[in-house]
Amino acid sequence: MIAALLSRIGQMALVIFGISVLVFCIFFATPGADPTARIAGRGASPQVMERVRAEYGFDRPLPVQYVRMMEKLFVSRDLTSFVNHGQKVVPEVASAAPVTLSLVVWAAFFWVAGSLGIGIVSAVMRDSWVDRFLMVLGLIGLSMPVFWLGEVVNLFTQSRWHDTWMFRWVPPLGYVPLTENPLGWARSLLLPSLTLAVSFMGLYARILRSELLSAMGEDSIRTARAKGAGPARVWLWHGLRLSWLSYVSLFGLDFAQLLGGGALLTEVVFALPGVGRLTYQALATLDLPLIMATVMYAAIFVVIANALVDGIYTLLDPRIREGQHGR
Repeated sequence: MIAALLSRIGQMALVIFGISVLVFCIFFATPGADPTARIAGRGASPQVMERVRAEYGFDRPLPVQYVRMMEKLFVSRDLTSFVNHGQKVVPEVASAAPVTLSLVVWAAFFWVAGSLGIGIVSAVMRDSWVDRFLMVLGLIGLSMPVFWLGEVVNLFTQSRWHDTWMFRWVPPLGYVPLTENPLGWARSLLLPSLTLAVSFMGLYARILRSELLSAMGEDSIRTARAKGAGPARVWLWHGLRLSWLSYVSLFGLDFAQLLGGGALLTEVVFALPGVGRLTYQALATLDLPLIMATVMYAAIFVVIANALVDGIYTLLDPRIREGQHGR
């Protein structure tokens, strides 16, 4: 058990190291990637360029630059922006992370609750008009780009109908910290999280419906029915228990990539100062240290989530545990 855990931690560290090297090479080792000119300013003299290159260490070998950047990013955490001189990027990412976490947790609640309801009802009433109607709704939600849906939501709630009784409660675009005003925090995240959840709700509902219908043919389901289990217990207990694996695996990876900046478009449209919007701003200005910090933040979340999903898989599926014990 300890050996397997250490092996898994080693694999995670190797993946994170590989991602860091890849990102560093893309932004620092490719031709024309030297950020000296952007830092020194347009029209800087050769003397100024040389001084900036020496000050930031761009005149050193690439392996030395990589080690120095990783040390500043993970150890001393004093890596500074190339655009906003003197501004440390790690505290900037840390201050944006709670915004993204709040948005994604809200969205996950909505898409899990909605997909469970839609998927179960569609599976139970398969091939009926209700099933077809719900699946069409899910397909429509899955097909709508989140930035377009967000702009439509803003058009009605912030402009056309904002002064009506229906949307008068909608706050201006932006984010209210939970510690300042819990009610304002919830109101500022309600519409963005619903917008983000729509496409995931449709996808997860279709996956759950398919898994539930496949599970109904399992021997354990027939055994449960032979023992007198009612329809509710068959669908909600035995059926869901056999359908969790694909659902949980997909949820873990989607949740992690959204935390790592996958909610970028939603944050930009609704003016939420999260990690996604920070990444967007870093890419727009080619602020390489900030790009490096946000990408590594995202990579760490995805790698940890993948490890957690594997652990949950082991707990949910006895066959995996038996295979591990057999080895």
